[in-house]
Amino acid sequence: MPDQSLDADLPLEYVYRSPETESDRLVVVLHGRGADETDLLPVADRLPPAHVVSLRAPDRLMGGYTWYELDMPDGDLHRSQPHADEFRRSLDLASEAVDAAREALGATDVGLLGFSQGSIVSTALLVESPDDSDWVVGLHGYLAASHAERTVDLDGTPVFLGAGRADEIIPAARVATAADRLREMGAAVTYETYDAGHGISRAELADVVAFVDER
Repeated sequence: MPDQSLDADLPLEYVYRSPETESDRLVVVLHGRGADETDLLPVADRLPPAHVVSLRAPDRLMGGYTWYELDMPDGDLHRSQPHADEFRRSLDLASEAVDAAREALGATDVGLLGFSQGSIVSTALLVESPDDSDWVVGLHGYLAASHAERTVDLDGTPVFLGAGRADEIIPAARVATAADRLREMGAAVTYETYDAGHGISRAELADVVAFVDER
């Protein structure tokens, strides 16, 4: 499917793909660290018909892009958190992009689909603005401590969180903690683990497609 442009001014570079059949659904895709806006398109292409806007993170990182740098206590990747100022900037840019895409397309159902850093951004956006997302898919990402500490009512928003049992970048335990905290906030969380590392397995993709299809 050829990439297209929106009649809208988004603050981030992006790829837009229109649905093959009429749809009022918008899926905003947020890639992981070091990837780009094309990385998750094979996942988005498997989803039920929707407008797809895949965003590019703002900062260069080697051959790709990143949403933020990491703060790592004692160099421990498994206790890492987003750099506060860079995270704030990316959240603001992503939120503005989602709003602009929604308005341009007249979408009435808006979902976020993120992997790794993109998952962390997606779940943070949900916590900050619960009314702006109808559902969230967060794969192999944790809930940032800055947002896990907040008190919000997610009012049954469907959330799918996937983790890899062999993930050495973001261990499944961090994703499970995110699932527990989002449930405490009132989200309807589906949490699944897979025989995978830091990547999306076929089984995980099938579950994501089924989750979105049920919305």
